[in-house]
Amino acid sequence: MDLKSGYPFWAIKNGLMYVFPQLRQDRHCDVAVIGGGISGALIANELAEHGHDVVVVEQRDIGWGSSAASTALLQYEIDTHMTELAARFGEADAVLAYRACADAIGLLQALAGEVRDVDFACMRSLYYASRRRDVEVLRAEFALRRKHGLDVSWVGAAGLHADYGIDAPGAILSQLAARIDPYRMAWRLFERLEKRGSGVFDRTCIERITAGTRGVTLHTGDGVRLRAGHAVFAAGYASQHWLEQRVASNRSSYAFITDPLDPARLRGLTDTMAWESARPYLYLRSTGDGRLLVGGEDDAIDIPSRRDARVDSKARRLVRKVARAIPGLALEPAFAWAGTFAETDDGLPFFGPHPQYGPRVQFAMAYGGNGITYSMLGAGLLRALIERRRHPLAKLFSFERQDR
Repeated sequence: MDLKSGYPFWAIKNGLMYVFPQLRQDRHCDVAVIGGGISGALIANELAEHGHDVVVVEQRDIGWGSSAASTALLQYEIDTHMTELAARFGEADAVLAYRACADAIGLLQALAGEVRDVDFACMRSLYYASRRRDVEVLRAEFALRRKHGLDVSWVGAAGLHADYGIDAPGAILSQLAARIDPYRMAWRLFERLEKRGSGVFDRTCIERITAGTRGVTLHTGDGVRLRAGHAVFAAGYASQHWLEQRVASNRSSYAFITDPLDPARLRGLTDTMAWESARPYLYLRSTGDGRLLVGGEDDAIDIPSRRDARVDSKARRLVRKVARAIPGLALEPAFAWAGTFAETDDGLPFFGPHPQYGPRVQFAMAYGGNGITYSMLGAGLLRALIERRRHPLAKLFSFERQDR
């Protein structure tokens, strides 16, 4: 799949950071991870750190898929409100999902501290009402989150204008969020994995899979066989090609980033990411070097050539949206890009085996607006499944959820 368009900032900023080889001869391992993006990196790292012999294969260069286009807002807040999840799955499961995502922020912080130099920083998250009629919905969401101990406060129109320059009737301010350079994080994790003995191979395309009761064999286009006790498909949105069942809808999202700005212009946005209640939503967050990253304008386009053609016009529309939401904040895109993402109908990810392949093949489908947070959770969940241990999220994040 061609997963991105334009000039994704992370790839331009970092370039090709390290050279990984192709897989050219047969190999054995405990777990084969298919996918060399941030999801594959987090999952491979979790498994290798706990004693599993891991081999990673990626069909492109490492990090060159959707991770290079990710805007990397690290949030516990799921695109689907806690109130909506509670109505669909029950309040206990809704709280479980939100609290697990909150825990994932801390896990990512600890891992980023080990790896270092990945532009990780703790932030706050401001979820504001796009229209006055959205206030009642956000008030109910605020009340349920606060009931279950999440650190949130309500910000009125005056506070939004004074602290952020945002013209909106109200917002939920969450104290827990973060940012990261996802491309750099993936590269540094894979480099560390290789140095510690794991196999990391890019430009290696898996064309066929044979799953049995005792293991899995992956066949490359060059006739190389990778035999593993388990396989994990962490190939992002391309993973859907391996399933006969359609589990998510592919869409395109657009983004731009500015040159470094005077902090006085950003005001509270220097340490607070912002996003709105409208769907698709506008979102903004800063970077470690003082740039402002803006994204949104999602559409149903899943044809690369059509997505390519829309990057510049979508960037201009995002500039206008920011000017309406934050009067007086005129922005100029330095780089603009688009990327493919997928969304499930309930906003939750899928982690675990699919009936099509059996228990030896796991899928990591961290779909939605907080995919990196999901991937951090999924790493521990998949390790538990491979090690035949129970995990509290196994049922909620499984493919069986579609039958509920």
